[in-house]
Amino acid sequence: MDPDALDAVDPLRGFRERFVIDDPNLVYLDGNSLGRLPIKTRERINQVAGQEWAADLVRGWGKWFDLPQRLGGKIAEIIGAHPDEVIVCDSTTVNLYKLAHAAMRAQGGRNQVVTDALNFPSDLYALQGIVHGLGGQLELVASDDEISIDPSRIADRLNQRSALFTASHVSFKSGFMHDMGAVTETVHAKGALALWDLSHSVGVTPIRLNEWGVDLAIGCTYKYLNGGPGAPAFLFVRRGLQDRLQSPIWGWFGQTDPFAFGLDYAASCGVSRFMVGTPPILSLAAIEPGVDLILEAGIGAIREKSRSQTAYLVQLWEKHLASLGVALKSPPDATRRGSHVSFGHPEALRIAKALIEKMNVIPDFRAPDNLRFGISPLYATYREIHQGVERFAEVIRRRQYEEYSETRPSVT
Repeated sequence: MDPDALDAVDPLRGFRERFVIDDPNLVYLDGNSLGRLPIKTRERINQVAGQEWAADLVRGWGKWFDLPQRLGGKIAEIIGAHPDEVIVCDSTTVNLYKLAHAAMRAQGGRNQVVTDALNFPSDLYALQGIVHGLGGQLELVASDDEISIDPSRIADRLNQRSALFTASHVSFKSGFMHDMGAVTETVHAKGALALWDLSHSVGVTPIRLNEWGVDLAIGCTYKYLNGGPGAPAFLFVRRGLQDRLQSPIWGWFGQTDPFAFGLDYAASCGVSRFMVGTPPILSLAAIEPGVDLILEAGIGAIREKSRSQTAYLVQLWEKHLASLGVALKSPPDATRRGSHVSFGHPEALRIAKALIEKMNVIPDFRAPDNLRFGISPLYATYREIHQGVERFAEVIRRRQYEEYSETRPSVT
């Protein structure tokens, strides 16, 4: 179908105008790595730095102190949680460490953590450190096709020693999406807790943590929430677990009364006990406008457009790319994938370089041979997707990638 006709009837088309787009000719298909800058975010940063910080100085803490909780309450609406179950703090990996460590310690004699081979590597590193420190064991559920995970394999790995199952809701490489509710039910049946990484699904996929009985979750804010590079992450702890779990990192913002400056630590009640040090206010303030845009658009409408656009991308792959040796490395069923589509080609790295440097298209490369096209529905257009595929095909047909080195840059 004509991409311009699809854009004309897109109910979310007006949201694109609310992002900074310096180069209208740039095809940006990497929203799954870093979202665009909302116009109001720039205004908000200027306000916090140029007015609140500049004029109020330390008095500004009266406005800033509850930012982690207030932002957490807004993100809770997006992920199907109660406002007092979510807090914004630290990085995704640090939050994973805190929650996974706390879950292990709370599970008595159970010392096994189960995850899968499609999980984000930083998550795996943190888990390796935890089981090493606690004398536990990490079990990795394999993928038969390097695209998806068979849920029966998860059930087979769980046993009476399993303390925790943790995985990425949507795989960072293939875009495969777990059935979170069904897997969580399986995990609970084996007596383990479930911890989900929502980094590649929050903001584009309906998530119902309370409805699905999820125990713990983490996620970043700089992808589909458009919170800015390195923006603080969030964590979720269901109400019934909050006072049972103990954070392994104690700091003054997780203390019952941080400004009493007592010499002995006493953990605060609720999810705030998982805070540690002073919150980065400028970075926190930058998150809110992007979250507000998600709430305004509605996650249902965003998911509908995401599924439509990724399906359109797959159709274009079938028509223009499959015959050129490009493999689809994401689930073909739109209901089983998130908002990015991964393609495979032996020259993926050099193709990515040619697209970025010659064709004004930004996807991203993931070793060894993956090119990801990330669709962020609030600003991505069908025309962009069509142009991206056309230029992708041209690079291969004209062998333009041969102009580029096979050396992988330090950042991809």
